[in-house]
Amino acid sequence: MSIGSILAVELSGSSAWAGSVSTMMTLGAAAAALPLASLAERRGRRAGQVAGLSAALAGAVLMVGAVATGLFILLILGSAGIGVGTAASLQARFAAVDLASPEHRGRALSTVVWAVTVGAVAGPNLIQPGTAVGTALGLPPIAGPFVISGAGLFIAAVLLFAGLRPDPLLLARRLAAATSAAPEPGPRTAPAAPATRGSLGRGLRAIRGSRTALLAVTAVVAAHAVMVGIMSMTPLHLQHLVEGPGQHGGHIAQGDVLVIIGFTISLHIAGMFALSPVMGWLTDRAGRIETVILGFVLLIAAAAVAGFGQSSTGAVAAGLVFLGLGWSAATISGSTLLAESVDQDARVAVQGVSDMLMGAAGAAGGAVSGLVLGFTGYLGLNLAGGTVGAAVLAAAVVTRASRRRSAAA
Repeated sequence: MSIGSILAVELSGSSAWAGSVSTMMTLGAAAAALPLASLAERRGRRAGQVAGLSAALAGAVLMVGAVATGLFILLILGSAGIGVGTAASLQARFAAVDLASPEHRGRALSTVVWAVTVGAVAGPNLIQPGTAVGTALGLPPIAGPFVISGAGLFIAAVLLFAGLRPDPLLLARRLAAATSAAPEPGPRTAPAAPATRGSLGRGLRAIRGSRTALLAVTAVVAAHAVMVGIMSMTPLHLQHLVEGPGQHGGHIAQGDVLVIIGFTISLHIAGMFALSPVMGWLTDRAGRIETVILGFVLLIAAAAVAGFGQSSTGAVAAGLVFLGLGWSAATISGSTLLAESVDQDARVAVQGVSDMLMGAAGAAGGAVSGLVLGFTGYLGLNLAGGTVGAAVLAAAVVTRASRRRSAAA
């Protein structure tokens, strides 16, 4: 992702294609969410994870081929393949809770989310060593980072294939069957047998049938859309803020602008991932819906601080930190709530639908945010994000009150 836009412009010959790599990665992840979930439903988490990482490995190979041959179409196809790997990584967080006890589900899920921090920090810093690898292999230097990516994906796929045994999803089903007082044990994957087709329809029906599942999916999808929408336009706003209006239309940002943008986005990423274990702990201790509420309070605060402080780089940076923290709280608590709000036989389909909608919301948020920024400015963009957050916050408060009334009755 760090050098994809550079390659896209270089191979296509037009800056109009600069966003094609990130777009294809996002679309690849959204399109693969349900097929990977269906595969996991039939064959277990191991099969879904290995398939997703194998597709990403093929994508990395295509990226190397694109650099070596100069074919833009290979770059596009490779980006989509790597996006499939993103979908697999998202579904890994659900694999973490298949066998977790109820009181530790939030922490188990947040551990997988936290692990993304390592990759997010290490990945861009491997670009320079990667160029040396490319040169050593007789490839164009810029192909080297994708060789490192391919090696990492291969190692991950092998580790999961060899080490994810017993399969957590299949074992969870067997344990559920064993405690259901069924007279016969049944085949190993019997609970999933009727649910191999129609994952989208079954998932949507299961979500509509559970108020807490509907809230969980809404929280995850809305938090992602708000986060991507505001985050993706912040670098442009910062460039405009530092260089002044009319000074950034014809050249690439340089010097202090890039330092400020890089520092701000780094703080945002730290907010998203570094404190994931804390959000997982809160999910388990304070409650799922309570942490969803906290997440959207933070998202609204982020929109207020960044929007009304739009003339200050410090205020924008602070807002982006709140934005990352709010996304983390809402995503971890919402994902945990979703995993326990539907029946076992519909759980994987629901998770696939959630990830598909999450990817689509990210793509839509990134696309629409540019239009909103153009028409209303950075303050208007943040107010729009805050309005979405307020609506979900209200729904979460109502659901929490309803559950408390039901418990009291």
